[in-house]
Amino acid sequence: MLLEKMLQSQGFGSRKACQQLIKNGAIAIQGEVQTDPKYKLDLNDLNFSVYGDDYQYREKVYIALNKPQGYECSHQATHHFSVFDLFDPVLLNRGIQCVGRLDQDTTGLLLLTDDGQFLQALTHPKKHVPKIYQMHTADPVTDEQIEALSQGVELRNEKGIFAATEVMRLAPQYLQMTVHQGVYHQVKRMLAAVGNKVERLHRQQIGAFALPQHLAQGEWMYLDAAQIEQAKLRNDSL
Repeated sequence: MLLEKMLQSQGFGSRKACQQLIKNGAIAIQGEVQTDPKYKLDLNDLNFSVYGDDYQYREKVYIALNKPQGYECSHQATHHFSVFDLFDPVLLNRGIQCVGRLDQDTTGLLLLTDDGQFLQALTHPKKHVPKIYQMHTADPVTDEQIEALSQGVELRNEKGIFAATEVMRLAPQYLQMTVHQGVYHQVKRMLAAVGNKVERLHRQQIGAFALPQHLAQGEWMYLDAAQIEQAKLRNDSL
């Protein structure tokens, strides 16, 4: 691939802007400055720098964010911050999108990517990728509520029965459960359907990929190949 095309693919602007970066001597390939926009690259294990900042070539990007409260999963947030405010312009230029959504008051694992096939694999209703949620409830969780969530509840204006698996009471008002669909406000509506209310909601896991303990709220990381596959594992693969 030509140097100018590689830079454009990585989010460094238009072809013209990338050509100007190269001509300005801003680009170093494996430590050596390159000033020819038509320089041909081997993309395997390619590392480069732009004005001294180091980058790794990535054909597609897969990102895990520990989403804080008060952030919307929208490019044009209306009443709160946008999760896209947490990323630099280079990544935003790649057109990264949220893989599903979390409400502004929900924290935890949020995936983002510029790979449309990966996004489809995790969000299509027929894929049934499990997601583990933890929540503080307004009232103590009863055995009857756990049973009802496990057996399934009806949600207004939705077809079918919505059941959770691995429903566990971790404390009197602290519940963990796994859901396999992805309808609007599903977890909150399921708790309301059994006579309780979610006070605080956190997503801990998607597929077999759990939110890393070292990732603080507001921080993000690239996923490696193994983690990408973990995130796509359906319930019958866990």
